[in-house]
Amino acid sequence: MKGIVLAGGTGSRLAPLTRATNKHLLPVYDKPMVYYPIQTLVNAGITEILVVTGGRNAGDFLRLLGNGRDFGLKHIDYSYQEGEGGIAEALGLAEYFAAGQSICVILGDNIIENNICLAVDNFRKQKAGAKILLKEVPDAQRFGVAEIRGDRVLNIEEKPKHPKSNYAVTGIYLYDRTVFDKIRSLAPSGRGELEITDVNNLYLKEGNLTFEILDGWWTDAGTFQSLLRANNLVAETGANKVHQQNDARMMAQAKGSQ
Repeated sequence: MKGIVLAGGTGSRLAPLTRATNKHLLPVYDKPMVYYPIQTLVNAGITEILVVTGGRNAGDFLRLLGNGRDFGLKHIDYSYQEGEGGIAEALGLAEYFAAGQSICVILGDNIIENNICLAVDNFRKQKAGAKILLKEVPDAQRFGVAEIRGDRVLNIEEKPKHPKSNYAVTGIYLYDRTVFDKIRSLAPSGRGELEITDVNNLYLKEGNLTFEILDGWWTDAGTFQSLLRANNLVAETGANKVHQQNDARMMAQAKGSQ
């Protein structure tokens, strides 16, 4: 499986901070924002990674990340998105890199407390279709919102005024090779963008969309409020934990076997 970090866009909601640099290069506690999603992929065992960026500061990613030595990587790929065509358009630039393999996609401003190892392992067993990661939030209207019943997704709405649930679709997606065919079939939304929610709904119509609830806290960092929250959460608890979560799971399994 290959990993893709989507780190384009103008970051207009964080102006004037983003007049000087790309949003994903802003600091979150003690690291640049983009470090967190890359580490999420690496922790899940994904070492072939593409960073899709754009805007006037794209070259800064190369100066910052290089070939990924800070993450124990030998190489990072880069792609450039011209303009603001939406998340799905940015993902479409990764088709050559994906080379027919399944992909794990994470938005460059998404930060998590723990890891996605179990979701990635389960998707490998799924073999086809897509998997989205959900998290219950108090402000669901800011996100794509999934209506679920049992182990099924019934519907996904993009930024609904009256959400049917509190389960936000986090910016972490797992897709099979057909995702690029689906992107080519999309028409721009009212915002003039190709929407990732439309991609997910195409998988839903096929009956090939599964979900998991993300463990631990999750936040984006695309507004002043959420950027502050991300800084505070990382400072208080740390992010991208692996061993702590695995140790807790092993202890629970050991108690259950006694």
